[in-house]
Amino acid sequence: MSVPVFEEILIGGAWVPAARGTFDVTNPATGGLAGRAPECSVEQVAEATRAARDAFENGPWPRMSGAERGALLQKAADEFRRRMDDLVDLTVAETGALRPIARQLQVGEVAARIEKYADLARSPDVQGMPPISRPGVAGATASLAAGVVVREPVGVVACISPYNFPMTNCAGKIAPALAVGNTVVIKPPPQDPLGMTELARIVASVLPPGVVNFICGSGPDVGEALTTSPDVDMVSFTGSTVVGSIIEQAAARTMKRTLQELGGKSANIIFADCDMPVALRSSMSVFGFHSGQICIAPTRLLVEESIYEEFTSRMAAAASAMKVGDPNDEGVVVGPVISQAQLERIEGYVRKGIEEGATVACGGRRPEHMTQGFYFEPTLFTNATNEMTIAREEIFGPVITAIPFKDEAEAIRIANDSDFGLYGYVWSGDPVRALRVARAMRTGTVQINGSPPNPDAPFGGYKRSGHGRDGGRFALDAYSELKYIGWAS
Repeated sequence: MSVPVFEEILIGGAWVPAARGTFDVTNPATGGLAGRAPECSVEQVAEATRAARDAFENGPWPRMSGAERGALLQKAADEFRRRMDDLVDLTVAETGALRPIARQLQVGEVAARIEKYADLARSPDVQGMPPISRPGVAGATASLAAGVVVREPVGVVACISPYNFPMTNCAGKIAPALAVGNTVVIKPPPQDPLGMTELARIVASVLPPGVVNFICGSGPDVGEALTTSPDVDMVSFTGSTVVGSIIEQAAARTMKRTLQELGGKSANIIFADCDMPVALRSSMSVFGFHSGQICIAPTRLLVEESIYEEFTSRMAAAASAMKVGDPNDEGVVVGPVISQAQLERIEGYVRKGIEEGATVACGGRRPEHMTQGFYFEPTLFTNATNEMTIAREEIFGPVITAIPFKDEAEAIRIANDSDFGLYGYVWSGDPVRALRVARAMRTGTVQINGSPPNPDAPFGGYKRSGHGRDGGRFALDAYSELKYIGWAS
């Protein structure tokens, strides 16, 4: 069967051949070829950022009304929705996501995100301020002043997405950025850039030239050229803390704004009075939800001592029964991780956990029946402490580290003893205690007793999990400058 080949990047409204040809994209499920992606040059990155700058300074997009921009974004959402079915197979092949996840969350969520900001683009961009009076000084007469706060676009935004949910994450960046009048340069992850190429093609097809630009490359020089470009005003990045730190340092040299959603090591606090079957099912999402490649995954399992043995034993038994295999096969719950490098990274963490004294209660290796592709068994560590490497660092795979705690105070202390602070979870039959614990956790979001994520809530992290907030209306501010204009009455 033929594989898709993408040879072009988008600069200033024109799709042009990538200067360095193409590079191979690997199918995580088989280790074979998923497709080929364009390999652009550093010079082409500069051309793309200049095109975005020209479109911002001289083009119609920032000068349109919010309603006009919203109408075009809605057109883009409609067009993407018509193409959704064509993109599911491509997404499964390059991300390794299970087919239901690919359909619902990898592809299905994209149009919804664009549509949301098509609507929010119509929000008023001018807000009146209460008038103020200034008493006369040294014989001057008293004066009355009034003013407004105006939301304006930042300028050119570099949008860099991660490999776990590339298209969905990209839509969550470009949609609010475009809604307030910015122009964008999109860079996909090298592991799975194919779907994002199509997303860029669809969105750019309905917008003025240069508003959306798309670059792609397999090496770090492309990303470095983008984030250090003098034409870029803001970098929106989702990915590892290590790369985020490099971007932050580079951005500081030209005072670029950054919005960073980085790593996580989310504490999942299980009190003895919880609804154990429900808490257990939710906690096991680390294994079955995209093979644990989720930044908000509850990978640090903190369980009250009185139920620790029962809870972890039940989890180990259930995890051992989960079917690992090809994401296209019926009944498969755990698919592959993204690459050979990531598989070896997970194996390294498992070895480290054993060396430091933790017990592998289940999993801990590649499944014997999967001889091709990048698969790892659902793995649970018990007899662990929060000082171990497997509790300190983000593994990004189907691995959970279970740590016991004595009481509420110790649970909070362990939860907050982390370099990360992106997400947290609390399970308790006492809603007052659950809320008290949630308030004490130093993390950007806390879900109590399995409450569903709210797409309109602010999203972002504390500490090394990044900074800034997007989501819902909060994203409009994230991609805007606020200007106050005052006048004397």
